[in-house]
Amino acid sequence: MSLFPTWMPRERITDLGARLAVGVLFLFLSVNLLADFQRTQRVTGLLLLVSEALVVVLTVVRRRAQSVDHSAVAAITTTLSMAGPPLLRAGDETALMRDDATALLSIAGLCLVIAGKLALGRSFGLLPASRGTVTVGPYLLMRHPIYTGYLITHVAFLTAHPTVLNLAVLILADGALVVRALIEERMLKRDERYRAYCSRVGWHLVPGVF
Repeated sequence: MSLFPTWMPRERITDLGARLAVGVLFLFLSVNLLADFQRTQRVTGLLLLVSEALVVVLTVVRRRAQSVDHSAVAAITTTLSMAGPPLLRAGDETALMRDDATALLSIAGLCLVIAGKLALGRSFGLLPASRGTVTVGPYLLMRHPIYTGYLITHVAFLTAHPTVLNLAVLILADGALVVRALIEERMLKRDERYRAYCSRVGWHLVPGVF
């Protein structure tokens, strides 16, 4: 006997569960960062919150994928990269830079995230998947500008809140994010158009570096 209602396919149940999980994780992050802002008036955490809010919005409105990587490696790296940022915590530790400097760094990362998502439109998802090839905007410079923007906002937050916990979380989560990007490319390269795109744009995340 199936555990799922006959009117709702297993894939639909899984999709709804993923969207709910993203929303719950975002709620936990929001509580901590809003409390920190009320206590300290530091805006770096709020900028991270805006960046993560875009994940929630686009997860809800994303386009249905043509094909999805359901491998264990894809599931693990996606889970780690998504669950990590909500575990970051703001506290009373001494920042490595002034708040206005880390805020500017966060804004730079956020602008890259927004530019990437405007170019991507609804071609966004959690698991590595094929939702078409995007070759405009920041995608002219790198293959994963949104992930690069996340990394920048994460570095800014860690600089503002340099704790062992935050460092450990980001090493694990952002390491998984890099692997997730490479897995995504492996799937997208099944499309001839994406292979042609990769021949023009060689950098994965940081032009001139990687």
